[in-house]
Amino acid sequence: MARHFAIVGSGPAGIYAAERLARIAPDDRIDVIDRLPVPFGLVRHGVAADHQSTKAVTRVLGRALGRDNVSFVGNVMVGRDVALADLRRCYDAVILATGAPRDRRLGIPGEDLPGVHGSGAFVGWLNGHPDDAGLAIDLDNLTDVVVIGVGNVALDVARIFAKSPAELAAADLAPDVAEALAGLTLKSITLLGRRGPEDAKFTALELSEMGDLEGAQPVVDQQTMPPASAGEAKPLSILRGFSSAQRDDRSLGVHFLFHTRPLAFAGSGRLTGVRVVTADGTEAVLPAQLAITCIGYDSVACGNLEPASGVFANQDGKIQGGLYVVGWAKRGPSGTIPTNRAESHAVANRVAAETQAAGRPGAAGLIERVGDRIVDLDGWGRIDTAETARATGDRPRHKFTTIEEMIAAAHS
Repeated sequence: MARHFAIVGSGPAGIYAAERLARIAPDDRIDVIDRLPVPFGLVRHGVAADHQSTKAVTRVLGRALGRDNVSFVGNVMVGRDVALADLRRCYDAVILATGAPRDRRLGIPGEDLPGVHGSGAFVGWLNGHPDDAGLAIDLDNLTDVVVIGVGNVALDVARIFAKSPAELAAADLAPDVAEALAGLTLKSITLLGRRGPEDAKFTALELSEMGDLEGAQPVVDQQTMPPASAGEAKPLSILRGFSSAQRDDRSLGVHFLFHTRPLAFAGSGRLTGVRVVTADGTEAVLPAQLAITCIGYDSVACGNLEPASGVFANQDGKIQGGLYVVGWAKRGPSGTIPTNRAESHAVANRVAAETQAAGRPGAAGLIERVGDRIVDLDGWGRIDTAETARATGDRPRHKFTTIEEMIAAAHS
């Protein structure tokens, strides 16, 4: 008797779990369910639009979805189209891979001012996510951008603003977004970190990119750098190189301000600045018409199952009998795509070892509940083809940014 597994979420964590189950349980069925009609989660909608080499992992993920005993079930949302309890009745085991889609908040005055956005929503806007494509991002008269955070996401945001139109020509930005960015005449980009350079979460590869920009230059105050040491981490060494480089006043400055904490967002009707305090207690207001907070993400409820402290309570991936979790929904927003692969494989091994077939209907039971709203792998293929055909110039695709457009393409 075949077992039926459901995986909720088609980002890397979910697809890697499906890949492993498909290999170790070839006689069982795995359905990868996503609330969007398109797969790949943050690889499609969260990875920086100019990092096409990273997005190329979709080829590997796509092969996993195309395995004989794996099905993609798009446009089905747990809690809206099917209750989690009903899903569990249909499947022998359910794995949540729903990620962490909600931006964390700083909790300081002015955070709701127009011009202040979380990085999840902002990057979703850049990447054409249906939830964020209509976000009111006002780039008119934008001269100063403040990015709060010193991790790779903060670098991604700063780099998009720092790159020239030619450098963004092959990014999968929506044409209107690319046009708006091309029209900017920025004076400054500032990254804020409350701790020192040695505590920044940048990876060396991402950080080194900032030194190769055509018209922008990273600026680091030498006085904020700790004493040099023979065995210091590569990112710290790169920052040290930035701090000793001669400033080119013709370039847009990308300023790294360490030991600096935001106190409030200033403005009336629109953001005008960010009030900050340094380690010695000095306060200042940095001019800004746009501020992006890059301070992490939290999971949200899946049906009636609520997360606690930003993740779903679990023990090594197990929430309770027959219910498991992987990825950011399991451990929080940390790690890389390879991190997800190793973790998802480990949880999939556990699911396969602990699950017995119980004669559940699997996809047949799900289809009975959700009807014909499902977009399958063939439907995604038609969306993919249409988006690729819409692209112009060097761009790899021109994404559909509404569910309606996606479904129309899937059924064309």
